[in-house]
Amino acid sequence: MDATALDHRTLTQQGCVPPDLVERLLALGHSDIVRAQALAEDGDWFCARAWARRLAEQGEADEALSVLAPYLATGWVTAAEEAARLLGAADRDEEAIGLLYPFAVDGERSALWELAPLLVRHGRAEEAYALLVPLIADWYLAEPLADVALALGRGDEVAELLTARLAPDRPCEQCGSSECARRGTEPFNAVNLIASVRERQGRTQEAIAVLYAYGATPVNNRDPLAELLVKHGRIEELRAYAASGDHPSAVRRLAEHLEEQGDVAGAAEVYRPHAEQDFGHARILLAQLLARHGRGSEAIEVMRARDSHDDCTLDLLCGMFAAEGRAEEGLAHLDALKSRRGEEEWELFRLRGPLLAACGRLDEAREQARAHPEGASWYAVEELARLLAGSGHREEAAALLETDPLRHRQALAPLLVELGRVGEAVALLRTPVPEVPPPAPSGYSDCPPF
Repeated sequence: MDATALDHRTLTQQGCVPPDLVERLLALGHSDIVRAQALAEDGDWFCARAWARRLAEQGEADEALSVLAPYLATGWVTAAEEAARLLGAADRDEEAIGLLYPFAVDGERSALWELAPLLVRHGRAEEAYALLVPLIADWYLAEPLADVALALGRGDEVAELLTARLAPDRPCEQCGSSECARRGTEPFNAVNLIASVRERQGRTQEAIAVLYAYGATPVNNRDPLAELLVKHGRIEELRAYAASGDHPSAVRRLAEHLEEQGDVAGAAEVYRPHAEQDFGHARILLAQLLARHGRGSEAIEVMRARDSHDDCTLDLLCGMFAAEGRAEEGLAHLDALKSRRGEEEWELFRLRGPLLAACGRLDEAREQARAHPEGASWYAVEELARLLAGSGHREEAAALLETDPLRHRQALAPLLVELGRVGEAVALLRTPVPEVPPPAPSGYSDCPPF
C-alpha cells in the first residue's frame, strides 16, 4: 500500500467499494466479504474502516487496530485519524495522541482538529491552545481553538483576537497592504465564532449584538443569528430579522421553526412573499413544505407560478406530478416546454421516463430513450438502467449496464449486490482503473514557450 494511492483512491472512490455499498453489504450479512477486502494485500480502505469500527463496537479494540495497521504503516494521515478515534472511544487517549501528534506538528489540519479535544480531555489543554492560536486565521482550525479556549477559561482572549481581525484597516495576509483588493476577514467565520464564544459564556445578548453589528455569515444555509434567536425563544425578533429581505437562511429557519411547532399555515405564509420573487429558493421550499403535509396540488401550482426551465425546478415539479397521480399532466408540461424551445436535450428529455413509467408506459419510455440522439451515451444508459431497476426490472437493468461494465461499474455494482451477485460486484469495483494519458494541449501551454 502507498499513502498517495490510498488518498487518491479514497477521494475518487475508484478501485474500491464505496462506503454506502460497504454498509449495504454488512446489512445484508456479507461481513465475510467486507473482512476479506479489509485484510487483502491491496486492502480496501472503506471495508477496513467499517470492519475496524464493527470490531471496536464489540469491544475488540486491539483487533480493530490490527485491521488498520497496514494502512497506518504507510504514514497515511486518514488512517491515523481513524485509529485515534477508535483509541479515544476505548479511553486510550495517550495512544491516540501519540498517533496524531507527529501529523499535527507537521501542519496536517485534520490531525490538529482531531488532536485538540483529545489534549483537552487528557489535561493538556494549554498545549492544544499553543498549537492552535498561531493558526487563528485558518477558518477550519479557529473553531477548535474557540472550544479549547473556553475549556481553559480563556474565551475572552480568543474573542479579542478574533475581533482584532475584523478591523477594516487590517493588512492583507499575503502582501501586508491595508489597501489590497484581496484583503478580507480571515478567518471568514470570525464573527460567528465570537458570537459562539459569548453565547457559551452565558452572554447571549452580547452574542446577538455581535452578529447584528458585523453581520452573521451563513454556513450550509444556516444563519447563526437565526439559530441563536430560535434557541433562546426570541421568535418575534427572528420574524423582524427575516422580514428585512436580506437573509434567506433566516426566512428558512423561521419557517422550519413554525413547522416544528405544528404551524404549517404560518410556515407557508413566511415563505409566500419571498416565493413570489423567487428569493433564496423560497418557492421550492414552500412547495416541499406543502407536499410534506399532503397539499401536493397546491405545491404544483406554486412551482408552476413562474416559468422556470432550471433542472432543479423541473425535477421537483415532475416528481410532484407523478406523486399526485398526474403524470400525464407532467408529460404535457414537458411537451409545452419542448414546443417553445424547439428542442429537447437529454437533461430535459430524461424527465419523461419516470412520468411514462408512472402512466404504465414503461415500454414506450424504453424505446424513446434508446431513440434519443444522446441515448447511447453513458449517462443516458445509466439513466435508463435506473428507470428499469426502479420499475422492478433489475435483471434487464444489469444486462444493459453489463454492455460496458467498467464504465458503468458505480451504477452496476449496487444492482449486482441486490441480485445476489456480490462477488462479481466487489471484483468489478476493485478492478484497477485503466490509466488514461492526459490529452494533448490545444491552443496554449503552461510550459515555456507559452
